[in-house]
Amino acid sequence: MREWYFKLAFFKRRIYRHAFNLHMNAKKILESADVDAVVIYNGSNEDLNFYYFTRLLYGGIFEGSLAVISEEGVKVITSILEEQSAKKGSNEVLIYRTGEEREKLLREAVGSANRIGLNYASLSMSDFNRLKKIMGEREYVDVSEKIMEMRMIKDEEELKNMREAAKIASEVADIMPDFMKEGIREYELAARLGYEMFRRGAEDFAFTTIMAFGENAAEPHYLSGARKLKRGDFVLMDFGARYHHYNSDITRTFVFGRASEEQKEMYYTVLEAQRIGIEMLRAGVNGRDVDMKVKEYINSTKYKDRMIHSTGHGLGLAVHDHIGLTSLKDLILKENMVVTVEPGVYIPGFGGVRIEDDVRILKDGVEVLTSAKKNELIEV
Repeated sequence: MREWYFKLAFFKRRIYRHAFNLHMNAKKILESADVDAVVIYNGSNEDLNFYYFTRLLYGGIFEGSLAVISEEGVKVITSILEEQSAKKGSNEVLIYRTGEEREKLLREAVGSANRIGLNYASLSMSDFNRLKKIMGEREYVDVSEKIMEMRMIKDEEELKNMREAAKIASEVADIMPDFMKEGIREYELAARLGYEMFRRGAEDFAFTTIMAFGENAAEPHYLSGARKLKRGDFVLMDFGARYHHYNSDITRTFVFGRASEEQKEMYYTVLEAQRIGIEMLRAGVNGRDVDMKVKEYINSTKYKDRMIHSTGHGLGLAVHDHIGLTSLKDLILKENMVVTVEPGVYIPGFGGVRIEDDVRILKDGVEVLTSAKKNELIEV
């Protein structure tokens, strides 16, 4: 009886927290965008903001569903196919069986709202025109930038999901050397990696796994191929787990066999560059400055101009959730942003090293969410 009571109390607290987050997010977007209502359509292009505002993170696909945000809160308009999944949340749920019923429910949900926010960034032109036809002559406003500003700052529920996604990926990164055998192909090792993530609770891949052996590690966005593993190869693994719609993104680089002096020098150069970057991070720092400092260090070594990408990006519902640590644009870091820190050095025909971690910005420092070993180059 006592155990049942505590389980019920925990469930009630979770529902309350969800409802609080829903209310706060709804209020923020209405006020910041100066609109009467916001309509998020999870249509032909998936709109991750549907999950952000509804917090329906624990099941359901919700293709064709809508979230209507107003002073009354969040209403979910979805098909009978998704009814049970939709009712797991704290929203008002409106069920349709036909396209005509969906249109009627949408008109009723927006009511007399005149100024309606839409996420232009995810809407196809046909979906945009269809929504306007259904809702009629009103003032339509692009709220995509306002939403992304909100999504940059993670609340505790989001951070909890991201910590779990990072934990899964970190555990897998640490055990992958156990599966490295001479002659194994990149796609075989990538498949094993996916299996190990799923058996630890991942709900999906964050993105298509990069598994690169030897010279292929010099391509930052290489995809797993048929290359066989042989002694002396770099093994670069860039992957992530998705947990309750939130993502992790981690990269570790190993050497299969004995590492050469060149491989060691590359590795420890990148490791030091990452240390410099992480050490700079805290609220109030410009991400541009972090990128410039990391590249300044790498360019002071023999690997000048061999880092060919930015130091990091924002992470969350999307893998590239927003800009992060790049010299191309200013971004003043704020508390509870999550960014990757992933310097790399690449030599075509030889290989590459990248080391990546997921980092939460704090007022006076950071919380590193990923924890896989990296302080010493692992020779397998």
